[in-house]
Amino acid sequence: MAAAAFAPTNNFLARLFRPFTTSTRMGLGSDSGSGAATSQTTIPDTAQKCTVAAGCFWGVEHLFHKQFGDKGLYDARVGYIGGDVANPGYRAVCTGRTGHAEALQMSFDPSRLSYATLLEFFYRMHDPTTKDRQGADTGTQYRSAIFYHSAEQEREARAVTEKAQAQWWKGKGSTTITTEILQAGTWWDAEAYHQLYLDKNPGGYECPAHFVRGFPALE
Repeated sequence: MAAAAFAPTNNFLARLFRPFTTSTRMGLGSDSGSGAATSQTTIPDTAQKCTVAAGCFWGVEHLFHKQFGDKGLYDARVGYIGGDVANPGYRAVCTGRTGHAEALQMSFDPSRLSYATLLEFFYRMHDPTTKDRQGADTGTQYRSAIFYHSAEQEREARAVTEKAQAQWWKGKGSTTITTEILQAGTWWDAEAYHQLYLDKNPGGYECPAHFVRGFPALE
């Protein structure tokens, strides 16, 4: 029983001390088009991007792939956004000193999957009321955030957030959604071993705050 009680802490510590690469990674870039995708997936020009942060990116990526992998999601990459340091590495981001959030950037087919649907799922799969924290993972790198790629996405993000606050999160936790809504800046892909991490490592660390809540559909 005692060993089981310490398991979450051990898993969390294991995240910080895993081997890491120092190789340069080219990200998907900012809205200006800088950078280059590292994914081997062919993404059409009609695709749109959705970038969110919701704590440890392993579980975030896993849940979105599981939910939308065959429903219009072309690609989903974990990485870093919102900071002030070029080409950040995992250990640097984990210190909280680079300003980056662990995040997920998705490319999707807007004719099959709407941006609003992705954001509604975002508010179902994590706790947006705990500022700079998900479960036992604490720090600005674990903040809740939506990084929009257009004025229309900003409008949708604010509208969905308002509805989620009123219909889903009112009276729960600290009652107030703390999710930041910011313009997307430069994106940096995380190291290769982070991509599809829980598919490659079944039983690996999953934040306990990451699960799909059974909320009714937003009105």
